[in-house]
Amino acid sequence: MAQWERLRQLSAVYRQQLHELYDRDALPMDVRHYLSVWIEKQEWKRAARDHDLAMVLFQVLLENLDIQHSRFVQEESFLLQHNIRRHKQNVQRYLDDPCALASTILWFLEKEKEILQSADLAEQVQFLQVEQEAMEMSSQQELERKMAGLRNEVQNTLSDLNKLLDRAEDLIGLLVKKELVEWQRRQQKACIGAPDNVCLDELEKWFTCVAVCLFQVREFISKLEELVGKVSYDNDPVKDQRPALQRRADTLLKDLLKSSFVVETQPSMPQGKGPLVLRTNVQFSVKTRFLVKFPELNHSMKVNVSMDREAPHMKGYRRFNVLGTKSKFLNMAESQSGGMVADFRHLSLKEQKSGGGGKGGSDISLSVTEELHIINFDTVFEMKGLSVELQASSLPVVIISNSSQQQSAWASVLWFNMLSQDTKDVTFFANSPAAAWPQFAEMLSWQFLFATKRGLNDDQLEMIAHRLFEKKLNYDSCKVAWARFSKENSPDTFWVWFDGILVMVKTYLENLWKDGLIMGFVSKAKEKSLLKKKQRGTFLLRFSESVIGGITFSWVEIDINGKPFVKTVQPFTKVDLNQIPFHEIIRNFQILENENIPENPLVYLYPNIPKDKAFGKYYTEKTGDESPYIKYIKTKLMFVSKENTLEAWSPMLYDMAQGEGLEPVNGLCGEGVEQNENHPPQNSPMESLPYDPMLPGPDEPDNLLMYLNTPNLLDDGLFDNDNALPDFCL
Repeated sequence: MAQWERLRQLSAVYRQQLHELYDRDALPMDVRHYLSVWIEKQEWKRAARDHDLAMVLFQVLLENLDIQHSRFVQEESFLLQHNIRRHKQNVQRYLDDPCALASTILWFLEKEKEILQSADLAEQVQFLQVEQEAMEMSSQQELERKMAGLRNEVQNTLSDLNKLLDRAEDLIGLLVKKELVEWQRRQQKACIGAPDNVCLDELEKWFTCVAVCLFQVREFISKLEELVGKVSYDNDPVKDQRPALQRRADTLLKDLLKSSFVVETQPSMPQGKGPLVLRTNVQFSVKTRFLVKFPELNHSMKVNVSMDREAPHMKGYRRFNVLGTKSKFLNMAESQSGGMVADFRHLSLKEQKSGGGGKGGSDISLSVTEELHIINFDTVFEMKGLSVELQASSLPVVIISNSSQQQSAWASVLWFNMLSQDTKDVTFFANSPAAAWPQFAEMLSWQFLFATKRGLNDDQLEMIAHRLFEKKLNYDSCKVAWARFSKENSPDTFWVWFDGILVMVKTYLENLWKDGLIMGFVSKAKEKSLLKKKQRGTFLLRFSESVIGGITFSWVEIDINGKPFVKTVQPFTKVDLNQIPFHEIIRNFQILENENIPENPLVYLYPNIPKDKAFGKYYTEKTGDESPYIKYIKTKLMFVSKENTLEAWSPMLYDMAQGEGLEPVNGLCGEGVEQNENHPPQNSPMESLPYDPMLPGPDEPDNLLMYLNTPNLLDDGLFDNDNALPDFCL
């Protein structure tokens, strides 16, 4: 018999349950009744996961409603016409998410089955009562035998319930202690650039499945309580064991529900370096999600936001107020997958001016960017007589008041989420551990991978390790201390250098980096070793080791004795790259030596790729004097280093390898003259350098460019000091 027909034949008590079930608009009883045969034949469970199938069923459902409406028109059933038309309009809301419609119909069908199961159980109880009356009419011996059999059957039933709860407990342990913990760790890593999957749809399906099963067990135990009230006897196992079963089922369900409330999207500002760095008085967003998806709870669970529920007692620890819309209901409309979410998009923080930090019991004091805070979320789950308070919290956030603190704050976020899995440890930086090189290297690669879709290879990471630890055969046992990585108010930390390169690549060089044209992280020693084995004109691109956010290129030349040597151009920074794309610099770079014809010394990108083949797709269509960059090119004075030459005045001295100096070159098309072999020995890189009149002073940021654009100023004594610079011509 069809399920709907069975439901219609139930007693009044269970028909009342059916009316209560359909006392809502999600699936009207009219639609269920008139389309019952078609509804029960469809694969709603599969459609809830299969968008294409769900869309087909959605369309067929609308067609069936149209057919039913036409039938009522012919029968002149005015009220039914109106109802069907209204129901169709409600169904059309699922056009963008037909899977949600399939899930809703599936849920109603499952609830119908629960009502039928309850009715069947009651019928069995009634049958037992009739059987007991029949047994009283038989002999005492037969009665005792059958009663013993009945007790044994019930005791097996109760044993099965305990086994079912054992399985539920194992599943909850697996979900909460393994799957959820692994997802939380993946989310931590994803926040700092890791390409980990943090989708919650699968976890939501599993949590919901276990919750549904436990609610069914609770209902079955409640039916046992009704049975005890009707049929009971001395040493009745149902009467003895039911309370313990009820408590255990409730405990398991509460444990599951408390773990089901999570922060799906961590707090972030629209223009920040990454999530978990917030600025006072600047709006940020954060999204929570409830992993037990019951459609009937849509818009019924209110989520409230608070700050630092368990703030540490530390000297100077700041306190903040949360401003904006601090309360929202969990709903299925703000999630693309139909999950139960509360998406807070307009929150901000304001520091408390009184009653805040400074009164803590600890003398430990942290910098602003080492101070961690947690945003808290609360809601209440209420359903079928069960009420559970739920709490969730964000990963620790760093709160700044000035954009200049962002770089240091992001370093703290990276360090914490790389090393700590205790997501509530807000005193982490009071005694921060060191990072092992393999873990540290992976995090560095994530930064490039997230920003440019291309991470760091082993050779590039080896250069960084060499910079940090000197030359070693293996770096796996090496560790980086927090103070060396990034410490506030220290301008020469590793992170400042690395982040300067990352920002430059993301802003100006992303395509070149993604195409693998920039070797980037390569030491001067290795650069020489690679280039000297190649033909003349072979060049490579590398990041400066001393100029923050600088990139340079070196190429191989052949001297009169046929021996190769390497030349390097002064690093380019954002000042240059704002004016001219780096590929145009490479394209138009020229040197005029010994009054020869100007030539571009860059011929082959390492190892042997023709320059125009490597960079041609980026070139502007206009060349020569028509190039939009030619004015800048002609007025740019560059310095070129050459092996075994000396230049005492170069501000880039620290970036040069030992024994190297600089040759001044007019623009990217100029004349460089060999250094005087009798030039005084160059200063140590650590010694202070005299002021260089060829470069802008502290109070004249771009005077050099002005001089080169105004030739008549060259007669005013700019180069009067013949001893200050080697001879060269402009």
